[in-house]
Amino acid sequence: MKRIILLSVFITLFMKSCGTSSHNNIKQAVKKPKPAISKTGTSAVSSTQTEIEYQTLIKTYQPETAEVLNSLLNDSSNSPNVSISVENKSNCNMVLSISGNNYFKKIPIGINKTGSVMVPKNQNYNLSGMLCNSVYQKVKFVSGSFSIKLSN
Repeated sequence: MKRIILLSVFITLFMKSCGTSSHNNIKQAVKKPKPAISKTGTSAVSSTQTEIEYQTLIKTYQPETAEVLNSLLNDSSNSPNVSISVENKSNCNMVLSISGNNYFKKIPIGINKTGSVMVPKNQNYNLSGMLCNSVYQKVKFVSGSFSIKLSN
């Protein structure tokens, strides 16, 4: 009986020592520091996050240029959709989020570029995005096509 107990203690100690000797191979979770919040309410790394989101989104984004131009050039008063155009006159890329009743879309808008989208009319839309560490946010009732110019 003593031999079994000694053997189990020896095996347990051996197993624990094996586990601690290979601690250099164990990957530990790295905690990323939380971004510092400034007095204006924007985070210190928001422009970097926006740029990463812009670069990711621009790879797969399909612009609605033809639809928007048709809407603007033709009589679209009977159309259920209208266009929203946003001109980015800043020194930073941006991602504009447009959300409304059963509608959500993100539009990447480059430096000195214009982004546009067709949306169902006669609804409230929340337009939001980061522009060079400044927050743009507006709620707008959209009943007709319109455009916005944003700059820093």
